[in-house]
Amino acid sequence: MDAETATRILNAVDARFDAQVAFLAELTRFPSTRGNEQGAQEFMAAEMASRGYSVDRWQIDVDEIRALPGFSPVLGPYEDAVNVVGTRVGTSGKGRSLILNGHIDVVPEGPHEMWDSPPYAPRVDDGWMYGRGAGDMKAGLASNLFALDALAACGLAPAADVFVQSVVEEECTGNGALACLARGYKAEAALIPEPFAESLVTAQVGVLWFQVHLKGLPTHVAYAGTGANAIEAAIPLIAALHGLEDRWNGEEHRHPEFAHHHHPLNLNIGKIIGGDWSSSVPAWCVFDVRMGLFPGQDMAAAKAEIEAVLMEAARENAFLRNSLPEVVYHGFEAEGYALAEDDSATAKAAIGALEVAHNAVTGAALDRLAITATTDARFFGLYADTPALVYGPRAEAIHGFNERVELESMRRVTQATALFIAGWCGLELL
Repeated sequence: MDAETATRILNAVDARFDAQVAFLAELTRFPSTRGNEQGAQEFMAAEMASRGYSVDRWQIDVDEIRALPGFSPVLGPYEDAVNVVGTRVGTSGKGRSLILNGHIDVVPEGPHEMWDSPPYAPRVDDGWMYGRGAGDMKAGLASNLFALDALAACGLAPAADVFVQSVVEEECTGNGALACLARGYKAEAALIPEPFAESLVTAQVGVLWFQVHLKGLPTHVAYAGTGANAIEAAIPLIAALHGLEDRWNGEEHRHPEFAHHHHPLNLNIGKIIGGDWSSSVPAWCVFDVRMGLFPGQDMAAAKAEIEAVLMEAARENAFLRNSLPEVVYHGFEAEGYALAEDDSATAKAAIGALEVAHNAVTGAALDRLAITATTDARFFGLYADTPALVYGPRAEAIHGFNERVELESMRRVTQATALFIAGWCGLELL
């Protein structure tokens, strides 16, 4: 690609940036929490169709993916889990194919009164767009589409097949991305614009979700000493899990990509419920846990160690030793993934193409980052032999109040993505 073509592509992103910001605002208005993504997915499907892409919109069938590597167990119905993929087929037979992946689901917004403005009424202030999902990761979805739009505005198109994916379930299982693999969507590389401040993610942790179910012995609170409080029984078990967290974070256990990270694996007690009446000793308690894992850490061994720690702590409790907790796995069973460990020629070429694109836009070298979260990159890298490059805009307060994305960062990422597509896939005339 010559310098003149690159300049035309960058200018084409600029010319359409107001439309891109408006697109992001419209997409952010959809409250696409898990189970409520259909409206946003209909919007994405319509936008892809209007661009002339072949659109595949389908209901995920859990039975079709249940036995596949990377599947995460689900609780509850799945009739509302819909994926959308738009395909642009290259006609020249040249270039390398690409998946542009992004997730449409967002996490719950919490109490609206704790936001400075309504979470689904996006606003722009001082160069930032505020709203639930604006950063994580609807700005990335916009970037994928408008990068391709910039090429089209120049009378150009990728010379190889490009699959634009809008998937569900990234925030709790990743089964949306897995369903795309099961449906046959494969490419030579994948780009996922998750909001990590224009850095290339070299490694990500795995994530395991589980619940701990406890049974107590109810009685009137006046005779509390004769009962067993299931909520209070959770306290030593939570402490034991934090002890496990400390051990796993020990320097001797750390993955090389996280060697200089003080505390890469984080345990979170994300939810606790229990009891039925303020004046009754609670007979039951359930608490939900999220635990991080290193790339390469064996999932089965990790689960066995978690269960052993819980049972050991329970046996030290006078009541629980005769009423052991039950561990229920639901949601994430996500392995860690390290792009840095992929020494294939394909991975090196994809990273090189992104480095060139990033430098052309920013004038700076591409930063590397090992993250303490997970993304859908693992499906491509671990189960499809496809290097997955996570590279997206700067965002703040993701999963928190007043989530926001820096619009100039989205512009730069869109420009870099357009140049990356041109360099990776090659170009042909429309």
